[in-house]
Amino acid sequence: MLKIAICDDQPEYLQKIDMLLGKYLQTHPNLTGKVETFNSGTALLNHVEEQGGFDLYILDILMPGQNGIAVGKYLRRMQDTGELIFLTSSNDYAADSYDIQTFFYLLKPVKQTKFFQVLDKVIEKLTQREESAIIVETLEGPRRLLLETILYGERVGKVVRYYCCANEIVDSRTVRTTFRNAVSPLLEDKRFYLCGASFVLNFQHVAGVNGHEALLDNGTTVPLPRTAAIDFKRAWGNYWLTESHKSYPSIE
Repeated sequence: MLKIAICDDQPEYLQKIDMLLGKYLQTHPNLTGKVETFNSGTALLNHVEEQGGFDLYILDILMPGQNGIAVGKYLRRMQDTGELIFLTSSNDYAADSYDIQTFFYLLKPVKQTKFFQVLDKVIEKLTQREESAIIVETLEGPRRLLLETILYGERVGKVVRYYCCANEIVDSRTVRTTFRNAVSPLLEDKRFYLCGASFVLNFQHVAGVNGHEALLDNGTTVPLPRTAAIDFKRAWGNYWLTESHKSYPSIE
């Protein structure tokens, strides 16, 4: 089930987006969705902290207290990967959301045709995300790990250890091949980079590179092999230049 949050301090816009979402779901019977509305960023964040996040957030930017950009940044610090659509009456805030992976901007008043087009695109992305996973054989049985939740993998003894969001750690069964071969399913995805003989990192979770350390978005660091650090930093920079150019949010 698709979980969607709408946050806007103006009741008329909150009601309108809720109505449009209901209409969209009615015209897409293959989709099941649950929509919840919030009249402040604080109310939304309290709900996320207590009951978990959403697949899609539709956020007004200009709200008293915590505005939409601040809410989006807080969600990312919580490692929430839900897609963000901002509603705004101005494009002045576009640059402020550059580092929080915004999916789209919609200018108010929101038009149904454009809104439905954006929803089509975000649903497609969410579907692809749900299907992007690997199966890891563990001592307890096979585990399905979503690629976006994997921070990095490391050879530890004779197993591959996967460090994931929410401080989850998953160990594979004994590996009887090279590390590169063991993590080859990850390397088929351009987000992942083999660093030396014992690490594979997810560029999406790398917030920076400091000398011979990769700084992750959960606050931890990963040591980089001295001989591989320069190439890793270059590859990480190239990845984000490419992805930012492709995914920078439109304003319509």
